Amino acid sequence: MASAGEIKRDSVLRYKNEIWVVSDFQHVNPGKGSAFVRAKLKNVKTGKALENTFKSNETVEFVEMDRKNLQYTYNDGSVWNFMDTDSYDEITLSKEQLGEKAGLIKEGQEVDGWFYEGECLIINMPKKVTLEVVDAPPAVKGDTSNNVTKEVTLETGYKVKAPIFIKTGDKLILSTEDGSYVERAKE
Repeated sequence: MASAGEIKRDSVLRYKNEIWVVSDFQHVNPGKGSAFVRAKLKNVKTGKALENTFKSNETVEFVEMDRKNLQYTYNDGSVWNFMDTDSYDEITLSKEQLGEKAGLIKEGQEVDGWFYEGECLIINMPKKVTLEVVDAPPAVKGDTSNNVTKEVTLETGYKVKAPIFIKTGDKLILSTEDGSYVERAKE
């Protein structure tokens, strides 16, 4: 058990008899009253999200996770398969468990798997990934006002809004936090 004041992003805790990961948090110290932590939690099994407020003197139960290096191998549309690089065991995760990350991961990519009681619950990826554009509609002449974007399709099938100058074959750098376009990769 620990103080709620110790909550931070990617903390894993037991709340209402389920395992949750903190996706965002804010420590608030109002002028009147006691301090508190406002946290966005994501259920690692169901993917359900909720926002909760913890009083700073409230105790929470942090969960210790085992970490293993995993390599993404393939998916069948409903289940994503990973291989433990040490034991060569196969680990499967649902699209709900991966969330936004499902479209940002490509074959052969290594990720950090977080395990609890022998079950992989969380996949941690690098902050940014580079993926190739496989389909980009041509820019329309005259569309030159500020911040014009178009939807492009990446090698994983993921679709993202990108600037109109992006074309098929370009490599894009995306944020794994929210799946958004960051910049075009330098050749």
